[in-house]
Amino acid sequence: MRSPGRPEAGRREHRQRFWEGISRGLSSEEAGVAAGVSPAVGTRWFRESGGMAPSTLRPLSGRYLSFVEREEVALLHAGGYGVREISRQLSRAPSTISRELRRNAATRGGNLEYRATTAQWHVDQRARRPKVTKLAANDKLRWYVQDRLGGLIAAPDGTAVPGPKVRWIGRRHGRRQDRPWAASWSPQQIANRLRVDFPDDESMRISHEAIYQALYVQGRGALRRELTACLRTGRALRVPRARARGRGKKFVRPEIMISERPAEADDRAVPGHWEGDLIVGLGSSAIGTLVERTTRFTMLLHLPRMERHGEPRTKNGPALAGHGAEAVRDAIASSITTLPEQLRQSLTWDQGAEMAQHVQLRVDTGLAIYFCDPHSPWQRGTNENTNGLLRQYFPKGTDLSKHAPDELVAVAAALNSRPRKTLGWRTPAEVLDDHLRSLEHGNVATTP
Repeated sequence: MRSPGRPEAGRREHRQRFWEGISRGLSSEEAGVAAGVSPAVGTRWFRESGGMAPSTLRPLSGRYLSFVEREEVALLHAGGYGVREISRQLSRAPSTISRELRRNAATRGGNLEYRATTAQWHVDQRARRPKVTKLAANDKLRWYVQDRLGGLIAAPDGTAVPGPKVRWIGRRHGRRQDRPWAASWSPQQIANRLRVDFPDDESMRISHEAIYQALYVQGRGALRRELTACLRTGRALRVPRARARGRGKKFVRPEIMISERPAEADDRAVPGHWEGDLIVGLGSSAIGTLVERTTRFTMLLHLPRMERHGEPRTKNGPALAGHGAEAVRDAIASSITTLPEQLRQSLTWDQGAEMAQHVQLRVDTGLAIYFCDPHSPWQRGTNENTNGLLRQYFPKGTDLSKHAPDELVAVAAALNSRPRKTLGWRTPAEVLDDHLRSLEHGNVATTP
């Protein structure tokens, strides 16, 4: 057996703690520090495994000696204790200790010297038992999978269409960048189609998870890593589920999530609860939208571009496109404060960065701010429906910054004067007006 050489950066226990941290949603650097290694080592472990925890890191059963026990064996053996005394102190069988000292001793110096680190290396080497993967052993299966993943697409006459030339850079493609054109079947499609194309050939079977592992895990040796660019996501590394679930913005706390919104807002019984969003156009131009949940009354926010738009943006400076956190905060405050206090109960928004100033907005307006769950636009259904109506006036791909505030007011008035089926064919403006009149009468009746 070859020499163990330089000890690895971390032992099995460190790697187990590292992947436990990854499963909790920590980043590679944070999980590395939590495991007792450097952030750089954590990043290397994550990339080497393709973002997947190795199956060899399962917790050991009690029948095997741990590294801590091996350190005790080394200390007691160096102190002159015999096999039976060591076994009594560790509550292990004498045969276990005798076999450990004989099989896992350091032999390079010609003497059977027992060291815990060397013994653990011997054990880890024997436990690997490398097995050839199915894709590496079956050329026909590997060719089928590669062709469905990265095979060229063809015109109806059979002529290959190469598409844009894209250089593999070892990471996910950038935003608004060309991607390679390929057949791009998903691993699940490939795994299930094999049963259709080869119903009687049991050797042509593979699970979709085995395909993912062949793509992402270094050393599996079956599929080229470049083929990850042909997957729908194009990710070069797998993303743990816990990390994906925790993608919400840092300024969103549990106590201001939509689940904490009062019941009166959910059942639309009381006006004053709003939903908001941005509709985005050409050149990152945008218009803000506010929709009242009960009356469907709509207000539009004018978000003009800043003077230095088009110039290089200063680091940590304001968003020059006009819909940064401060601009959106000021636009909402200036519009919503024109309404009576009774109509300023709450505002529900998605987790866009434009709402990073929500705390100051609450101070300025008295609005309770709530946020939807990530990637859950149906939780603002009223606002999403209104945005669809507004696209009649502000189509996608057009420059929204060219519209003056008066034009936005006119469009909002047009929507608010449309009869709605959900309102009994009354208009949002009529329903809101009736509510304002009821508020005035209530105030008069309670005046002494």
